[in-house]
Amino acid sequence: MPESRGGGSPDAELVRRARLGDSGALDELIQRHFKSVYNLAYRLAGNHDDASDIAQEAFLRVHHALPNFRGEANFTTWLYRIVYNVFLDERKKQRVRAHTSLEEDVELEDSSVARQIQDPSPGPDYIVLRGERAEVVQQAVLSLPRNQRIMLALYHFQGRSYEEIAAVMDLPIGTVKSRLNRARLALKAKLQSYRELLDS
Repeated sequence: MPESRGGGSPDAELVRRARLGDSGALDELIQRHFKSVYNLAYRLAGNHDDASDIAQEAFLRVHHALPNFRGEANFTTWLYRIVYNVFLDERKKQRVRAHTSLEEDVELEDSSVARQIQDPSPGPDYIVLRGERAEVVQQAVLSLPRNQRIMLALYHFQGRSYEEIAAVMDLPIGTVKSRLNRARLALKAKLQSYRELLDS
């Protein structure tokens, strides 16, 4: 369970021990936070394979960076910032790979043709077939801009405070509040359009 908004960290002793090289304490931290990290990664990436990769990479970075963690931020806030950065790094890698694949030719026996890239975004048929409420919400969240997606995921699905979101995204609290409000309105509009599609 994530810490409640505005609450203190129950991880301080485990973090202290893990920073001193206690592998058991590190394992316990990972077990304690794996589900919430994975859920956040899934909200951002939109599929289980990428979410698993992001979670694993995030905890690997935690392992390497923990000796330098000074406790100036809440541990969970620091952890979610790492998850967010891993997600951004993965998106950059995907853009590079997509750019490369678009420029490659597909070699055939007698000739070559330009590679055709299928649009990976889900179409209306997919939304209708997977019409469960949770899936519709997930698709609506994924269709939003990246910054709106992370804010909604942190606030509504992970229970983070405005202050924590500001720390994760390195933004002023006022900016977080205004952007989160816009994200909510955008999500509401998306869900409304999906409902109209399902009812048609």
